[in-house]
Amino acid sequence: MSAHRPPAAATAGSPDLRSGQLRNLILATLASTVGFWAWTIVGPLSKRYTELMHLDSSQTALLVAMPIFVGSIARVPVGALTDRFGGRVMFTTILGIAAPLVLITGLVGQLNNFGALLVVAFFLGIAGSVFSVGIPFASAWYGPERKGFATGVFGAGMVGTAISAFFTARMVTAFGYLSTHVVIAVIVAAMAIVCWLFLRDSPARLGATVEPMMPKIRHAFSLKVTYQLCFLYAVVFGGFVAFSNYLPTYLNTVYSLDPAAAGARTAGFALAAVIARPIGGMIADRIGPKIVSLTSFIGVAVLAMIVAFQPIQEVAYGLVFLAMAVFLGLGTGGVFAWVGRAAPAKAVGTIGGVIAAAGGLGGYFPPLVMGATYDAEHHSYFIGLTLLAVFAVLALLLALTVRNGGRTAAGPAAGLEG
Repeated sequence: MSAHRPPAAATAGSPDLRSGQLRNLILATLASTVGFWAWTIVGPLSKRYTELMHLDSSQTALLVAMPIFVGSIARVPVGALTDRFGGRVMFTTILGIAAPLVLITGLVGQLNNFGALLVVAFFLGIAGSVFSVGIPFASAWYGPERKGFATGVFGAGMVGTAISAFFTARMVTAFGYLSTHVVIAVIVAAMAIVCWLFLRDSPARLGATVEPMMPKIRHAFSLKVTYQLCFLYAVVFGGFVAFSNYLPTYLNTVYSLDPAAAGARTAGFALAAVIARPIGGMIADRIGPKIVSLTSFIGVAVLAMIVAFQPIQEVAYGLVFLAMAVFLGLGTGGVFAWVGRAAPAKAVGTIGGVIAAAGGLGGYFPPLVMGATYDAEHHSYFIGLTLLAVFAVLALLLALTVRNGGRTAAGPAAGLEG
């Protein structure tokens, strides 16, 4: 049975809505940042696990990819639950679950047991579902003409991957392995408390109908645009997640960098993508998400092939990887701006959760492919990077067929059904 809240919904331009926009958007972005840090703590320590547990390239890739897999799948139900219970409850819940999982990861990681750590990494993936909480939360605080800005700024919470890449390995060196996990777990728990005390759902949610979760999920999967945007987002966000998690392993294998140096460069990559994401969203608000996305796919395809030929270190670390990050960041902002335009307002969380899951899954498979296709004799990932270029071209062709979508939140945009 559907329940109804009091019919007091705020409009996009109402004083109640405007007064809380920036504060709640910033808090949600901070919550996402902390969640992403928890989600990606395995990748920066992959060299440690590889050496202590004597892992081969495929095992290392599987370990790094495991949290990504679960974080992706969980985004579908979490997005639907956010539509039902709101962002305040779901941010608090997800971070509250993630905090002890970070601590358990540290405890199990000391056992040097690959199987046990893989299981914990599986559950740690829950932290990654924080993304599908923030998309409907942020979107509800802004009118249709600024949803690209809202989701783009919230998406900057991806900076948590940069924080993880830069600080995690350094913290282990400075404080010790277990102590590092304790500190991160405390930070995640503290953010959960902050969310509960200070975060507020948009007044626009008032008066909205609360529908059962499964029909909303079935409806999301009945829309053609869901599948179209799933593939597009899987390429750009998947590419970002894959690089952010696997880049330390890649830089160590190809260029023999130590964990701290590889982490610093990975952090630079992630930071560039994070800065580019809200820019992509804001540009999409002005000229439409299609042009932004097409530009992103062209850049990713070209740069993936350049990286595949292993340019000299200075070039790879400087212009090439930073440019790749910028194009991926623009793409994530551009593609997700499509969600706010195309999805009915009451289903943004569900549809956004499905698309976010596809993006996460897009980041799950590349590390496995990179590990499986690694040419140990030549220290080369040529096949895996070429496949990224191929998928970017396919996404480019698909994006040409997707309509920009409407700018009204009253209902489905043109081209949504089908």
